[in-house]
Amino acid sequence: MTETITLDPFARDSAGEGALLREAGPVARVELPGGVRAWAVTRHAWARTLLTDPRLVKDAAHWAAFQRGEVPRDWPLIGLAVPGPSMVTTDGEAHRRLRALVAQAFTPRRVELMRPSVERTTAELLDALAAGEPVVDLKSGFAFPLPMTVIGSLLGVDPADHGYLRELYERFFSSVPDPAGIQATIKALNAFVGDLVAQRRAAPADDLTSALLAADVEGSELTDAEAAATLRVIIAAGHETTVNLITNAVRALLGHPDQLALVRSGEISWAAVVEESLRWTPPTSNFLFRFAAEPIAVGEVVVPQGEPVLISYNAIGRDPAQHGITAELFDVTRDPIRHLSFGHGPHVCPGSPLARLEAQVALPALFERFPDLALAVPDGELRPTASVVVNSLQSLPVRLR
Repeated sequence: MTETITLDPFARDSAGEGALLREAGPVARVELPGGVRAWAVTRHAWARTLLTDPRLVKDAAHWAAFQRGEVPRDWPLIGLAVPGPSMVTTDGEAHRRLRALVAQAFTPRRVELMRPSVERTTAELLDALAAGEPVVDLKSGFAFPLPMTVIGSLLGVDPADHGYLRELYERFFSSVPDPAGIQATIKALNAFVGDLVAQRRAAPADDLTSALLAADVEGSELTDAEAAATLRVIIAAGHETTVNLITNAVRALLGHPDQLALVRSGEISWAAVVEESLRWTPPTSNFLFRFAAEPIAVGEVVVPQGEPVLISYNAIGRDPAQHGITAELFDVTRDPIRHLSFGHGPHVCPGSPLARLEAQVALPALFERFPDLALAVPDGELRPTASVVVNSLQSLPVRLR
């Protein structure tokens, strides 16, 4: 019998948990908050294989326990496991149809055209920090507003709504029960994107939302449900990943001054910092879910048909079989820096070029503006976000000068 590892809903030791999962084998039996059980893929090579395996599907109709009614509607992570009809929850032709529209907006060429806007927003945020107090929460004052402003502008989201969306998505990704109820959070998110769809149906604008609604997808337009689900995915992935990437990278650099010195000297590129941060402390801890459409052998373990499977980026990012005996070290000189933190295969994140651009602009600008940047509290006092899904901090207090 395979031992079941209980994932910590408060994410108090993500690296240690990742190591524990790897020790259990290439796939580990896990229990998520709320008693929901799944299988976690823990090795880089197996993740590459399984992320392209057609027997692992995204449709929750294949999730046996859910179909039997054993997963309650108030399970904290229900919105991530069964999120609605989008490119995240479909396979094959249906997935390609929905993904094609989004991917067109995030090609490397189109993302590069966004650079001036990203640089301008970065400079404005740094100006605001410089004019304020010497100690700030860098997550709230910089790491969050940069990607939210960029993705919000792209979609046509009113800046006045950015704070509201942050609150909703923090509850959405949380692994602990919400007194207001996860269904209330999902309802609020659905209402927000539903209103945005209705507004752009009535009065199209020069934004990605209007372009998605107007696009001809294999002879038809997106339905309102498809458009709303797609917008939820874009807003979530378009800000949450980059918030965590910037926050985690700053923490890693401040905790490794020798590595920061290499980058500041010009010996190592900021692109290398971004890739090593993605590997060493991935923005997503565990990605939910794929489902076994038939029994799947992973090493000596067989994942039964109907079981949910998650990809543990915490575990595979430091897999010594892929990254060698120094896998546990943050090393910006690592060459090559190969990771799967944006996924792999048909569902690889289409917005990864934008996340990389934002981080590669934000990090050097931040350290150039504030060369004496330092943590305002000991690293051990930093508190992680209570989530088994996103790898982030509740806040990042820093001393700017």
